[in-house]
Amino acid sequence: MNKKLLVLSLAAILGLAACGSDGDNGKDGTAGTPGTDGSNGTNGKDWTGVNQWYVDGQNRVTKASGMTNNNEAGAAKNIILFVGDGMGVSTVTAARILDGQLKGQTGEENSLSFETLPHLGLAKTYNVDGQTPDSAGTMTAMVTGVKTDVGVISQGEGVERGVCSSTTGQDLVTSLELAAMAGMSTGVVSTARITHATPAATYAHVPERDWEADSNLPAEAVTNGCKDIAAQMLDFNDGKGINVVMGGGRRAFIPNTTVDPEGKAGKRKDGRDLTAEWMAQYPNAAYVTDRDSFLAMDTSTTEHALGLFNSSHMEYDYDRVEDGVNGEPSLAEMTAKSIDILSKNDKGFVLIVEAGRIDHAHHAGNAARALHDTIALSEAVRVAMEKTSANDTLLMVTADHSHVFTIAGYPTRGNPILGLVKSNDSNGQPSVTNSTDANGMPYTTVGYANGLGFGSLETGGDERYNYAAEPGRVDLNYIDTQSAGFHQEALVPLESETHAGEDVAIFARGPGASLVEGTVEQNHIFHVMNYAGDLVKKAEAAAAQ
Repeated sequence: MNKKLLVLSLAAILGLAACGSDGDNGKDGTAGTPGTDGSNGTNGKDWTGVNQWYVDGQNRVTKASGMTNNNEAGAAKNIILFVGDGMGVSTVTAARILDGQLKGQTGEENSLSFETLPHLGLAKTYNVDGQTPDSAGTMTAMVTGVKTDVGVISQGEGVERGVCSSTTGQDLVTSLELAAMAGMSTGVVSTARITHATPAATYAHVPERDWEADSNLPAEAVTNGCKDIAAQMLDFNDGKGINVVMGGGRRAFIPNTTVDPEGKAGKRKDGRDLTAEWMAQYPNAAYVTDRDSFLAMDTSTTEHALGLFNSSHMEYDYDRVEDGVNGEPSLAEMTAKSIDILSKNDKGFVLIVEAGRIDHAHHAGNAARALHDTIALSEAVRVAMEKTSANDTLLMVTADHSHVFTIAGYPTRGNPILGLVKSNDSNGQPSVTNSTDANGMPYTTVGYANGLGFGSLETGGDERYNYAAEPGRVDLNYIDTQSAGFHQEALVPLESETHAGEDVAIFARGPGASLVEGTVEQNHIFHVMNYAGDLVKKAEAAAAQ
């Protein structure tokens, strides 16, 4: 069915069958898949209400808007949402210090670009079925206004994860789709695979985040007509489609019989070359695979840009090569180029930008690379702040979730954030010796509550997923803990460090930014964007015409 036919009312476009009227936003038995008896419910339950996640989010925006002056609906011409994947508050703090120390400061007094934004709130990140969340469910909340399950991308909590037949009636309309319907330009940028959970949630609808290419689809999904994430990006036909897509993940777009510029084969079994289809689908289109061709792209004539700079995820910013065939643009460069392309539209734009590899470095227990990618995000936000105006552009920076990353001990001010702890002595002066634990061994300021633990060499590249977890303490007296290749110790040995469940920060400026206040549910972020840009009403008006 043409999605535009659904844009008839607020409830029709973003409402979903009720999760129960008790407002507890939980799985209380009233949410599920549509019944097979011809009714609109599960086991006879009534599904005629509006999704409670959506109602709660909208009510919060309405309440907040009434408390603030000069905060009219629709005042934002443009909307930019930055997501630091895995960027918890401790990551922001440590990156702030590292950034300052790289500039020759003690570090603590430094501020990342987005820390200067005037409005600040906290988001509760839990998924409907998870106390500690994953990126699929959290990003769905941010771009649809509805919380959902772990592993589910832009579909309601009524789905059964990984089961295509459970998805009927569960698709949620995203802020990117609304903007396209309204005639605005749209873009999604990530340093991860563009089919990875966070960027995918802006344009795709699947009950399993791992369905990135058709080769990832199980037989049940194929039989019941579900499409992979990469194919759905090409099927995005609202308005003029997505104008800008940049990131990694080339392998999901090319056949398994094709070798890309890196010498790596594609993942598609259906023989489709989606990059060629992209070029054929749009006039004035460009497809680029390296930094040189990216820099040569003319933004004044390019209306649709597809940049796939790696077979899988893009490189960590610390490892990024800027020149030559294997060069990759920085997140700041991709952000700047995207804004230049999108801002040609007089109706405005919506741009979603993810710093995706903060998360991956944390999973590997590699704090240095996580912090360098956070600094790269700060630079991208700085560029966006310079290229847009707070008068007409809502700019928000947040995270999908946190990590079990800690800043501990009692290091003296200015102590290297990646170094061993040196405290102040009895005279209040920085000690010349390392602080030690009960076993007489030194320890680092930053560490992890769980994960692979100690690794001093670039074993397996900068990842350590193929190595056994290192239990217990290690004598760090003769180890360079400030090396980018150092993997911090972990308390609980696991094959991969995990996400954390605490709240994450939301930084904002521009029209609607004052609606970011206090501690809110994560789906509130969508409602701020919707209110500031009047996205639903603009989409309805366009459909009516």
